[in-house]
Amino acid sequence: MLSKHVNPETLIHESKDKSHHHHHHAGTDPSTIPHPYNARYGTSSIPKFHIPSKGISADSAYELIHNELSLDGSPVLNLASFINTWMPEPANKLMMENLSKNLVDQDEYPMTQVVHMRCVSILANLWHAPSADQAIGTATTGSSEAIQLGGLAMKRLWQERRRAAGKSIHEPGPNIVMGANAQVALEKFARYFEVECRLVPVTVESKYRLDPKKAMEYVDENTIGVYVILGSTYTGHYEPVKEMSDLLDEYENNTGHYVPIHVDAASGGFIAPFAHPKLMWDFKLPRVVSINTSGHKFGLAYVGIGWVIWRSKAYLPKDLIFELHYLGSVEYSFSLNFSRPAHPIISQYFSLVHLGFEGYRAVALTNLKNARLLSRALERTGWYTVLSDIHRQKSEISHSAQKAAGVDEENPEIYQEGLPVVAFRFSDAFQEKHPEIEQRWIQTLLRAKGWIVPNYELPPTLANVQILRVVVREHMLEPLVDNLLSDIVEITQDLMNRSSSAHALDVLGSHVNARKNAETKLGRMDEGSGAQSSGTYARQC
Repeated sequence: MLSKHVNPETLIHESKDKSHHHHHHAGTDPSTIPHPYNARYGTSSIPKFHIPSKGISADSAYELIHNELSLDGSPVLNLASFINTWMPEPANKLMMENLSKNLVDQDEYPMTQVVHMRCVSILANLWHAPSADQAIGTATTGSSEAIQLGGLAMKRLWQERRRAAGKSIHEPGPNIVMGANAQVALEKFARYFEVECRLVPVTVESKYRLDPKKAMEYVDENTIGVYVILGSTYTGHYEPVKEMSDLLDEYENNTGHYVPIHVDAASGGFIAPFAHPKLMWDFKLPRVVSINTSGHKFGLAYVGIGWVIWRSKAYLPKDLIFELHYLGSVEYSFSLNFSRPAHPIISQYFSLVHLGFEGYRAVALTNLKNARLLSRALERTGWYTVLSDIHRQKSEISHSAQKAAGVDEENPEIYQEGLPVVAFRFSDAFQEKHPEIEQRWIQTLLRAKGWIVPNYELPPTLANVQILRVVVREHMLEPLVDNLLSDIVEITQDLMNRSSSAHALDVLGSHVNARKNAETKLGRMDEGSGAQSSGTYARQC
């Protein structure tokens, strides 16, 4: 039996055929010796931590890297991620043709900049900006960058209002309010740009999301704005933007303090307009000054594209806009980084043109139907409780709640308070009957079958509750839902029938840990290297 401290690379090195290790044909470059597969490195180590002295052919380099990357999980079976993983072949061709273009080179690539501005205008119209001509926005690398820009604009405007009123901008300093279910990017803004982060606890009663009434207890004259999330990373619930807006209207009437809203629509920005067009969440509400979304999520573009739109130029302070004169023409920049690839913007425009409103609507409704199918089937097992509301019938909801949630009258069977996300956990009855079974085992055993389904804790006030989460994306059609459900049922039944299930999982876990050698830890920080959490436990999406 091998010692658990044995280095796998040492075993490979000691097992090589020493008689042939350094023996090559005289006068021949070893990198040019004919070889049926991957040439030079067929039986030699791939350089990992330093540049090799000699290179290899492009084909060989491709095969080597391709084979190593095949150890990654399958994007099709990655149900943890919101990231879009498929586009039609013409989109792939279009992106390859424009792979070398830098978006910032507006003078050199003017048509690419036109495409960029078309996307901004399309989103401004989609989100009901008062005037698409007056709305202003930019592409970003994702919602994380977009959220920083939205927060910065609110901070600068708060500073301008304070100075105009002759008040200090330092004591007690600015704060921003958000739910404790906030994705980490929202908390990053507060920490990176020195804004006090006021986290509103979430509860079962608030549906695991921001409670507007509770949030008002955290608002004061130094609040630069409120982040409201259209589609929580945890459970997919929309937060009630209109209710938050109404309460802030009332607060301003009573105190004179203006507090704007930035909507983090990273995922919901490309779901709500198509699946729930009557829902009040966007620029129809005057208090919503900016919105961000991720084109590479339900925007159906490839990864690397986000958007932030302000309702008008008045809400993007000039202090954040840079006028550039050194690239051949006068250009304006208000993103956090300068150079960025143009092809993600082009992929976004392709999807907008290719699908149109009806195409996006069809995809969104299909996603919701398949999510509802999975959630209902899980609940019918009796072993699982679904936290998302996606499985509920319209008849179960009061008329006022339907109206507030923007139920689509043309599709009355669709009732949804959020994204096509299925968040579920062991039912109380199951846990009482099988206390020895840990929910995290479901994640591990599903991964053994190829599925990637995360198991994690809810925000701090509900940290004792663990959930499994499935994001239903475009490729998650009914046959795949059926296969996933069959595997969940099989795994759960197997755990119920095995008295030694804990031992079996410990053995499986030890095999997984044994693969974590020194290379997988390269560049990673040890536990405790980062700042302590200030309240959120958001997972990356």
